[in-house]
Amino acid sequence: MILVTGATGTIGTEVVRILAERGQRVRAMTRNPDGRSLPAEVVRGDFDDPGSLDGAVAGCDAVFLLDAPGPWIERHDRAMLDAARSGGVRRVVKLSAIGTGEDTEVRAGGWHLPGEQALRAGEAEWTILRPSSFATNTLHWASMIRAGRPVANLTGNGAQGVIDPRDVAEVAVAALTAPGHAGRTYTLTGPELLSAPDQVAILREVLGRPIGIVDVPPEAAKEQMIAAGRDPEFAEGAMRGQRFIAEGGNARLTADVAAVLGRPARTYATWARDHRAAFE
Repeated sequence: MILVTGATGTIGTEVVRILAERGQRVRAMTRNPDGRSLPAEVVRGDFDDPGSLDGAVAGCDAVFLLDAPGPWIERHDRAMLDAARSGGVRRVVKLSAIGTGEDTEVRAGGWHLPGEQALRAGEAEWTILRPSSFATNTLHWASMIRAGRPVANLTGNGAQGVIDPRDVAEVAVAALTAPGHAGRTYTLTGPELLSAPDQVAILREVLGRPIGIVDVPPEAAKEQMIAAGRDPEFAEGAMRGQRFIAEGGNARLTADVAAVLGRPARTYATWARDHRAAFE
């Protein structure tokens, strides 16, 4: 039995689907299981409720550890790892972030570092996945594009190895189910470096329509996030990350997706064509 945390999110949903399609026994954890339709056993689990985590991991051989980004990740990681250890889980695959531990002052990956360290120090087999920026992040532009408004650019011409979340999920499934991944840390990127203007240019071609783009200062974006009710510490961390990207700090590519899956990572253009309807 494999437990997938964050099972209703972008990556978790795909991991559950792939595992189920491959005949694996899979348990999907969510804080609100009522009405959830997933091809898995759905259980309630809350990172801030240790008892619920003990129940979620009971009888599981492996755990995919995924949590929403934010300063709470260290607390949540430790809670799940404690439950996994008590439950005798033999394998844990953690979704982290690119660059974790390199510079915790400017990277959201600093939220993941304590969990990575605790995972490595435990007895279970472990694999750590550090993906770059998700192609799905540009879905935030969809309402602007549909309304004919320019999309907001917080990262200037800073380029990243934008990755299709489907590739992240496939690597996660491989690490959860196949030998040869224990003790490995994979930095997962797409096959090319792309800036926000590059992604907009690809969307223009895919959609066959003009799309504008306007630079937004990170400080203005942070104020908007806080005004919308986001945690100020989260907003500050997110904007530090945006500035880091704008300065070229995330301009890196790896071949880790190809090494694990035996094929090249999907391009952003492929993702955009497959999700064209979201922008129309």
